[in-house]
Amino acid sequence: MDFLGYIWTNWLYIPVFNALIWLYNGIAKENLGYAVILLTIGLRVFLLPLSVISEKNKVKYELLDKKVDVLKKDFKNDAVALKIKLRELFRKSQVNPWAKILVLAIQALMLVLLYQVFIGGLTRYKLNVLYPTIERPEIINTKFYGFELGIRDWRWAGAVGVILFLENYLEQRKRKTTKGEQLYAIFFPIMSFLLLWALPMVKSLFILTSLAFSYILSMFKGFFVSEKKLDKH
Repeated sequence: MDFLGYIWTNWLYIPVFNALIWLYNGIAKENLGYAVILLTIGLRVFLLPLSVISEKNKVKYELLDKKVDVLKKDFKNDAVALKIKLRELFRKSQVNPWAKILVLAIQALMLVLLYQVFIGGLTRYKLNVLYPTIERPEIINTKFYGFELGIRDWRWAGAVGVILFLENYLEQRKRKTTKGEQLYAIFFPIMSFLLLWALPMVKSLFILTSLAFSYILSMFKGFFVSEKKLDKH
């Protein structure tokens, strides 16, 4: 086994698989769907510091848009001065997009790991990688309210697509948008639906849980993000 394969298997896949079965045996009460939801919430709590930074960046972008609009009005007859002012504004804004990128990258990694867990079913061979401290279940129930976690389901994929569309639509209603942003708001949910429809339903459950966590976090972002404080910087 090569070095990268060793890291993938022993540092990522096996720990995630053990965590999933540990949750399945314990708090999820032998419901694999709940185990996936709890695993997703645990991941998002672990990534909470990065998520808070991402929310701060979102507020900064909104404030930046307002300031850009003001500068465009003030210097609409002086293109050179406008470019200078915009350059100064962007330099002082200190918006770092890496937090959001890292959160998305880690979630994408988890999606791949879950795919590896469910591909081909949860066989006895896969259970052989359980740690000695994790009880080995005799049977793993992969049903979630009548839906099979390991097979495709257009309804769950469609739910993700609809939520992504509504999220983009409500976000774009708050401000002026470009044609490119409007097209993105339409095609991204469609592409997400088609991709998830081609994958096991567990992927859609993971994304729906993560979206719900993000929505709840945005409701309480006032505790983490102060628009007045950010506007002073």
